[in-house]
Amino acid sequence: MTTLRGLHEQTVEALGARIVHGHYVPGACLPPEQLEREFGISKTVLREALRVLAAKGLIDSRQRRGTLVSPRSSWKLLDADLLRWQGGEPDAAFLENLAEVRGIVEPAGARLAATRRTPADLDALRAALRAMAEAGSDAVAVVEADLTFHRALLDAAHNELLSRMEIIIEAGLRARDLLVHHQPHWPDSVPVHDAIVAALKAGDSAAAETAVLALLDQASTDVSRAGAGNPGSRTPA
Repeated sequence: MTTLRGLHEQTVEALGARIVHGHYVPGACLPPEQLEREFGISKTVLREALRVLAAKGLIDSRQRRGTLVSPRSSWKLLDADLLRWQGGEPDAAFLENLAEVRGIVEPAGARLAATRRTPADLDALRAALRAMAEAGSDAVAVVEADLTFHRALLDAAHNELLSRMEIIIEAGLRARDLLVHHQPHWPDSVPVHDAIVAALKAGDSAAAETAVLALLDQASTDVSRAGAGNPGSRTPA
């Protein structure tokens, strides 16, 4: 059963990523026999994998027409897997869209967090900040610490629905961070994050919003430099 589950998940991952990255274009037919041979799976495993992809809006199965890749307008773009698949090999449009969403959500979340944060929230933010500073040149550790910080920031607003936006924020951050932090050098983002914590501690909503906007500006600059192959140098915190 575990083996079957593993094959099912691997098939979903492979086909989902292919569709999202354009390997299979909208309207393309997915030939079952060919996929069964390629992945070495049974009809049952393939059928279950296709059922998952259909629930995400990626494909549509019809009698006499077979299984067709759906147009992008039918995809459930806020699905966690779709966000992750898109973020794995982000293009400029994907990064720009997510940057716009972050620009709407995070400054507003910081304003709320400044008046609602608890001592435990501040501790969580400081812990993430320490992890970010201690990560040094370990890109993976920096990315994980950054993700932890931004989850804690949304949680500090104590709005259940806002916290759920973590799915989108994480996808955008991971895509951006993997691009920036896998360069030979990158700017030190600890000071701009520290400014957010200071504003929250002071209970200053305006300052918290301004600090987040400054961080987002730096993030956009970092992505531009990484894309141009001209990253800035990072001074260890």
